[in-house]
Amino acid sequence: MAQIDVVKMPLSALGRLTISLIQEVGKITIFFLKGLFHIFSLPLQLSKIIEQIHFIGMKSVPVILLTGASTGMVLGLQGYYTLVKFGSEGLLGAAVALTLIREMGPVLTAIMVTARAGSAIAAEIGIMRISEQIDALETMNINPIRFLVGPRLAASLISFPLLTAIFDMVGILGGYLTGSVLLGINPGVYFARIESSVEPIDITGGFIKAFVFAAIVATICCFQGYYTHTRAEGFGAKGVSLSTTSAVVISCILILITDYVITSFLL
Repeated sequence: MAQIDVVKMPLSALGRLTISLIQEVGKITIFFLKGLFHIFSLPLQLSKIIEQIHFIGMKSVPVILLTGASTGMVLGLQGYYTLVKFGSEGLLGAAVALTLIREMGPVLTAIMVTARAGSAIAAEIGIMRISEQIDALETMNINPIRFLVGPRLAASLISFPLLTAIFDMVGILGGYLTGSVLLGINPGVYFARIESSVEPIDITGGFIKAFVFAAIVATICCFQGYYTHTRAEGFGAKGVSLSTTSAVVISCILILITDYVITSFLL
């Protein structure tokens, strides 16, 4: 009997972990659907959505510009010295553009916005939770998910594709700076290869990823902040710090996993 109990212990632990994970996924899904519903519930919160677009989108532009330029320049440099070995340096424009539009643009944009805005969202809502401001909203018969989550989710769905487009454009110009200005590739060849190689499906796929990543980041960051008070590891300021850390880590992991899944369907 003792040997049977020893065998059952890891199995029961695995079962509890699986059930807990399924419950958490269901909870997050319901949280997202409620937030999505309240985006369109009347009266529309246009002023709050615009405020969040400014915070999530506009204030992230400098970070996106810097990251996009450096990424494009590195891709141009590495791509040139790889392609020149095969006498195909004329394909540099296509290589840089397709890499950015299909993969690097949406993924790095989402990760950078998560680090800058997502962490702030989780911390802000977490502080509102531990200081009982969310409880006060419920007392005044104001739906906290409509008031806090809906505008942030809407702003993310608007901002992420626009930031991704900016990242792609700046990255392509960064590749041009490295490949044409510094390494001597003909500018006409660089941009002609981009025009002939990039197809609408590539651009559409990048924007699909941006929309999905926006939903993931906004939902996870709002969810972690909203349920800060339920954390078993700590409460108060420690709970907020743990929720903020969890929001960034979980969002980044899900971005990478989702990127692979979406890419496998789009190819």
